[in-house]
Amino acid sequence: MSPSTPRSAERPIPVLEIFGPTIQGEGMAIGRKTMFVRTAGCDYRCSWCDSKFTWDGSAKDEIRMLSAEEIVSELFKLGGDTFDHVTISGGNPLLLPQLSWLVQKLREHGIRVAVETQGSRWQDWLVRIDEVTLSPKPPSSGMDTDFDILDSIILRLTEAPGRRELCLKIVVFDEEDLTYARAVHQRYPSIPFILQTGNPQVAHDSDDHVASLLRRYEWLIDRLSALPDLKDARALPQLHTLVWGNKRGV
Repeated sequence: MSPSTPRSAERPIPVLEIFGPTIQGEGMAIGRKTMFVRTAGCDYRCSWCDSKFTWDGSAKDEIRMLSAEEIVSELFKLGGDTFDHVTISGGNPLLLPQLSWLVQKLREHGIRVAVETQGSRWQDWLVRIDEVTLSPKPPSSGMDTDFDILDSIILRLTEAPGRRELCLKIVVFDEEDLTYARAVHQRYPSIPFILQTGNPQVAHDSDDHVASLLRRYEWLIDRLSALPDLKDARALPQLHTLVWGNKRGV
C-alpha cells in the first residue's frame, strides 16, 4: 500500500446488497440506469424506513465484508459494460470512511457515483461524489434534524472545488412534513429542492398499493401547486415502488 493510500482503505466495507442494472427510483437521477451498492448500518431509526434490514439486525447474516476491489469486480460481473453509474445506498453510507477507496476505484473506471444521506455525518470522500442527495428526515420519521451539522455539510459541499450535483429531498407523508419541508427550503433556497411521496406500506404490498401511492402523489402535486414559496420545487413519486412494490434488489 502506497503512502498516499488512506488508512481507511485497509478496512473492509459492510455490504448487504449489490444489484443492477436497474433504474434510480427517486431523487435527482430518477429514471437513470444505475447499479446499487447497499451498505449496512445507520445512525437513524426512521419509523417508515424502507430499508430497516440495514440496521435492525434482521439481515445481519447477509452482511458481507468486502474490499473496494471485490465490490467493483462484482459490479462488473453483474452489469458488464451496460452501466456507467453507481448509487451507494444504505442505511447511511456516511458512517463509513473506508468508502473513500471504493469511490476512487469507481472514478478510475469512469463511473459516475451517487450517494443519498440524511445529512447527519461528514466524510471527506463526499466532495468526490458526482451526485449528492441530502435527505433530512421530517417529523413523521420520529427523528430530529441537527441543522448545525446540515449547515456545515452544505457549506463544505458548496465551497469544495470541483463539480458535483447537489439537491435536497424531503419525504412528505402529511401536512406537518410539508411544513417542515417548506422550512428546509427557506433555509437553503439556492439548493435544488425535491418533495417525494412517502410509502406507508414498507413491510408489505396491499392490493391497492399502486393506487394508494398515486393518490398520495396527486395530493402532493395539489399542495405544491398552491404554495408560492415552492415555485421551484419538484414533486416526485418513488418510481421503483410503483413498478416493483417493496421488492428488494431492483
